[in-house]
Order: sequence, then structure tokens, then C-alpha cells
Amino acid sequence: MINLNGTEKNRCEGMDVFMLKRLLVLNGPNLNLERDRSIYGEYSLEKLEKALQSFVAKTDFSLDCFQSNHEGELIDRLHEADGYYTGIIFNPAAYTHTSIALRDAIAAIDTPVIEVHLSNINKREEFRRKSLLAPVCHGQITGLGMQSYLAAAYVFTNHL
Repeated sequence: MINLNGTEKNRCEGMDVFMLKRLLVLNGPNLNLERDRSIYGEYSLEKLEKALQSFVAKTDFSLDCFQSNHEGELIDRLHEADGYYTGIIFNPAAYTHTSIALRDAIAAIDTPVIEVHLSNINKREEFRRKSLLAPVCHGQITGLGMQSYLAAAYVFTNHL
């Protein structure tokens, strides 16, 4: 193994394989606000990020978090993340149902993305039941509150 900019590099069948051991958590619009507790539970973004940091600290992974209310900033982060992270845990919030640009950004990168939601979008208003992003994501975890994020982190740290 060779250490290259903080990543371990292996040879596998003549190809270089990077064992990145980094996760990126992306949160979309309004997730920085305290929202309707009857739908989203009592989760602040800070509490959620601390719980994820605590979970990931028990593994050999590192975790970076980013939240933006701006679609272009989320797209830029997806582009920058490609090849640098093992996986991306992404709660696109309302962009789930509207953003073809985010869908195209996810489809264009090789880093796997798991879409997460605090609430069960399939039990919400009709317009929230359709995810434009899910078909290009590695998976979708919805309706488990903070556990949706922790389940995605578990998948990346143990199975991918």
C-alpha cells in the first residue's frame, strides 16, 4: 500500500484502486432551519451532524458535512466529491422532486450517492412522492428520521 494524499492506494488486477474512507453528507434547502416537528422530528442540523460524526468516529472513515439552500452549490459539491469520497449521503430536500440538474450531476459522477429523507416522502403530499433523483442514486432511505442518515453511513462503512 502507498499513502497518496491521505488515501491508501492498492493494486488490483493492474488497476489502481483508491480506498478513500471518506463520506460526504450533503443537505439541501431549509434543512438548516427547525422545521415542523410533527413531520421531521426534533432534529437540528447540528444534532444530526454530531450523531453522524459520533457514528463515523467508531470506524476508520472520516466525514465532511455541507448544507446549502442553493442548487448550484450542491451541484458543485457533487462534482468536487467525485473520486474523493467513498460515498455521498444526500438529503436534497425539496430539490428531490424538482431538480433535473441535480439528477444529471449525480448521474455524471462515479461516487455512489444514497438519497436520504427524515420523513417518509411516500406518505406525504402527492407532489413529494416522486423522486427525480432516486433512479440515479445507489439507494434511497426514507422515513426513519435521523436513522435514515445513520443507515446510509452504515451501508457505506460496512458494505461498499
